This record gives sequence, structure tokens and C-alpha cells, in this order.
Amino acid sequence: MKVSVSVSLFLLCLVSQVKAVTIESCPLATGNLLRTEIEKTLTLTCIIDEGIDPSNQNELQWFRNGVQVNLAEENRRSQSSLCIQPVTKEDNGAVFICQLKADASVNSSIEFDVQYPPDLNDTKEVFVEETSDVVLSCDVHANPPVTVAWKKDGEVLDLTSGSYKTTNNGINARLSITKAKRNVHQGTYTCEVNSSLYGIMGRTFTVMVQDKVLRFPVGPTIAGVVVVVCTIVFALISRRNTIIKCIKPN
Repeated sequence: MKVSVSVSLFLLCLVSQVKAVTIESCPLATGNLLRTEIEKTLTLTCIIDEGIDPSNQNELQWFRNGVQVNLAEENRRSQSSLCIQPVTKEDNGAVFICQLKADASVNSSIEFDVQYPPDLNDTKEVFVEETSDVVLSCDVHANPPVTVAWKKDGEVLDLTSGSYKTTNNGINARLSITKAKRNVHQGTYTCEVNSSLYGIMGRTFTVMVQDKVLRFPVGPTIAGVVVVVCTIVFALISRRNTIIKCIKPN
């Protein structure tokens, strides 16, 4: 019984000597995940849980994705704060760690989940020559991710006909048209995206298929003219004596 009491007292003393840091956020985080949106302002405050000691042992450090954040000296003791303003897309997935300078194992972390819609809701005019290729592109980079559907003249596009091909890497969604034909491909195309958070939005393309322009081959033509002129000049030079005799008076 005495042994059990002694062990309990030893563990209690050991726990009381362990220091820890916590991160408080505004707005509040869920666990160590802080959900927010772009253009917002966030405040993170790192606090030493036990006994405030002005010594260097309680100096705090901040890291963002492993890179140390520069702090004013008065913002390192016992309590330290960071202000992120404004929040950007690049902050999504960023991990902030606060730790004791004297003991990096005493730390706390928080991760940003930054939500933002794709940059869409506009209209573009696209001109393409008959039998030429064209690519329509939409920026679909968003959090949460969006689904994409292509439409032509208000109807879901039949991708099995018309020489269409689509790609989507999560950042750009593209519709490729091979050898455009006026009676098949001219019209209004819509890149329609659906976000569980921001709803439906999209980009509209007015595609105009023009007659193919016959381009004059300037380079080869100039080269041909130069060759002809040089040939004539060399011929005249080689026959100069004969020409002179022909034009000399008797």
C-alpha cells in the first residue's frame, strides 16, 4: 500500500514538471484544424500552459511549414501571437508550429483549411479558322474541389462526337476541338462547375469558326526571287563582252 502511494506521488510530481504549449485561434479551430476563407484575418496565440517564467527556457518560436517566423523580442516570452492578414489560397494546408526554443519537443501545431471558389463567371470570344484546332480552358482550382461539366448551346456536350477531348488536372479543365468545322463546332460553350460550398458557376465561350485564310509563303517567295535575280545578274556578267559588241556602233 505504501509503495502504491509513493509511486502515485512520484507520477504526480513528474506530471507537474512537464511543460506544454497550446495554440488558441480566432476564429476557433476544431482540434488542430482551422477552417477559414480567403481574404479573412486570423490570429494565433501560443501560450505556455504552466508557470510563467521570464527566463530563456520559456522563449517561444513559430514555424510555418518548417520555416521559422521572425518575431519581435517582446513577442517571444511566455505568450506569442501571429496575425495572418489577409488569408490567401497559398495558406491552404499551411501548418504553423509553436514550440519552446529550449525544448522543441514541447510544441503545438495547427493546420489551415482555406476554402475558396474557382475564378470564373466570365465570357470570352474565341475565333478559330476552319480545320484548325482550338482549346477552351477554365480555372477550376478550388477548395473544396468542384465537379466540371461542358455544355454547348445550353445542352450537355456529347463528347463521343465532334472531335472533342476533355482533361481536368484539378487546376485547369480543358476542352480541345480538333479540326474545327463551322456546321459542327460553332456555338456557345459553357464550362460549368459545381461547388458543394459556393454553388454553380462557370465560364462561357462564344466560338466563331472563320474561313481558312490562304497565307502567302513570304519566306520561300523572297528566296526564289533572290535566286532568279542572282541568276540573271551572273548571266549578264558572263555575257558582258557579247552584249558590248552588240551595242557598239560600226
